[in-house]
Amino acid sequence: MPPARPLPSVTVVLDRHDDVLHTHTALAAHHPPSGRITLHPGPGTTSETGFAHDLLAALGKPPLLPGRFPGGRQPAWEAATAWMTALPVTRLTVLRAHRLTTRRTMRLLQLQACTGIHLTLVCHRPHLPAALHQALRTADYSLTADIEAARRHYYGTPTGEPPPADEPAAPTSRWLTLPALERLVSYDSPRPCAAPCTPPPIAWRHRPPPASLTAHTAQRVAHRLHAATAHPRLAAALAAALFTGASLQQLATARPRDYNDAAATLALHDRARYTDGCAAHPVPPWAGIFLRAAACFTRLLSGEDQELLAAPGDRAHLLRVAETARLRPPQPPTGRRKGPVGRVEWDWRERQEAERYEAIPARPSQR
Repeated sequence: MPPARPLPSVTVVLDRHDDVLHTHTALAAHHPPSGRITLHPGPGTTSETGFAHDLLAALGKPPLLPGRFPGGRQPAWEAATAWMTALPVTRLTVLRAHRLTTRRTMRLLQLQACTGIHLTLVCHRPHLPAALHQALRTADYSLTADIEAARRHYYGTPTGEPPPADEPAAPTSRWLTLPALERLVSYDSPRPCAAPCTPPPIAWRHRPPPASLTAHTAQRVAHRLHAATAHPRLAAALAAALFTGASLQQLATARPRDYNDAAATLALHDRARYTDGCAAHPVPPWAGIFLRAAACFTRLLSGEDQELLAAPGDRAHLLRVAETARLRPPQPPTGRRKGPVGRVEWDWRERQEAERYEAIPARPSQR
């Protein structure tokens, strides 16, 4: 998904004497809420996957992606690209660029091509090394050795402007109990539509809509999901569960074409009408970032015909991410728990419904 606007020129900063001022200035510019990322690659990182892990960590995410992947290759670059596309990141500064191999530099250029970011490479040498020079042969780039010019590239705004204040981080040790997650492990089994399907807006005829999150709770949920996983589809599935109240089986019916970013809608399918049939759900603004990241990730990884969100086989990983983020459905009273205290019981609602059905006396057979 190339950016609509022309790509900005790559900036190469020559830190001729490996001056600590260049490193400190670039690190001080790191401020994701302002759209600025400074990547300081680990000294022992030589692989492309390890480099992508460094980028995910710079974005504030755990570097490892849960789950199994084709060929055993973890799609870390696809995940990093998806998050860079969805998040309001506009500038990426990479320190120690003189150590980059040609392949890793090409990865950065591909990332820029997908996201349209302003890319600045800081080379702590008086001249470009051969690998970096070779990778930049096909790129539009400029050189500078001036610290003030470099500072302007790191920040992208007049350096006299104070950076916006970070939002205070809410404590994540306490659970957020969210009724919208009660059906996440429901036993319904809708399937995706094989033919093209344009569902109408959700009408909520068979169940009440999930309660909308308050602005404060939505902010806390988004903060926790961003920090809990680097996997775009798992994060998006949990976000979608909160505004649809859908089960994992129904969430898995969505394909990339079912998310309309312009209209802010997500279509879920249910031809057999286990719940509300095929319907389009409005996507609240706080959840849009997760859906955009998931759509980009799925298209980069497998195209249009794979699940947009988590698949049924991802259930264990999905619940683990939710518990890492300290998100859970309402829990049973202590006397009715099936497991030890402290363990989340995800099927409590299902057990309640099963018990109610079992308590209904059977009708006498008619002869």
